[in-house]
Amino acid sequence: MNLPNKLTVFRMILIPVFMLVLALPLDWGTLQVAGAVLPVTHLVAAIIFIVASLTDLADGKIARKYKLVTNFGKFADPLADKLLVMTALIFFVQFGWVPAWMVAIIVIRELAITGLRTLIVENNGKVLAAAMPGKIKTASQMVAISFFLLHDIVFAMFNIPFAMIMIWIALLATIYSGIDYFYKNRDVFSDGFK
Repeated sequence: MNLPNKLTVFRMILIPVFMLVLALPLDWGTLQVAGAVLPVTHLVAAIIFIVASLTDLADGKIARKYKLVTNFGKFADPLADKLLVMTALIFFVQFGWVPAWMVAIIVIRELAITGLRTLIVENNGKVLAAAMPGKIKTASQMVAISFFLLHDIVFAMFNIPFAMIMIWIALLATIYSGIDYFYKNRDVFSDGFK
């Protein structure tokens, strides 16, 4: 297994760790940072999430630079991103930070694109790699999630709901990239309409 794929697998391993930190009734106290009261558990979850997100950035760059792109990486890398993001957003609904309808749209898009990727593999044997709108969607989701976990650190002192602004940007990017993927790959469905 090459290094980019190892980073992807490592990211997948971090997901249950991230989930446990948010799910278990741990009380490690709070910190007062730049106008925000930050539970230490949320700080630890944010660190895990950011490390996992950085592995996403690293694995893609390494794979392209050293020509280590594999079908496993093309499939598992976006899957790991989806699992990480969906896990965080489902917890955010439980915490009352993000409306359920917003998370539902994001989850539906993620599952629909996973289904589209499967159809493309079955039809022509190619794995659909992430395009630029999808990368923008992933980046905006990861920034939003990081700032929710960090309780809008820095921006809290200016009363700017940065995490909420970013989740709206992520939602719009999610919808746009979903439409873009389906439009560009509409030929996959042509058999169903004959």
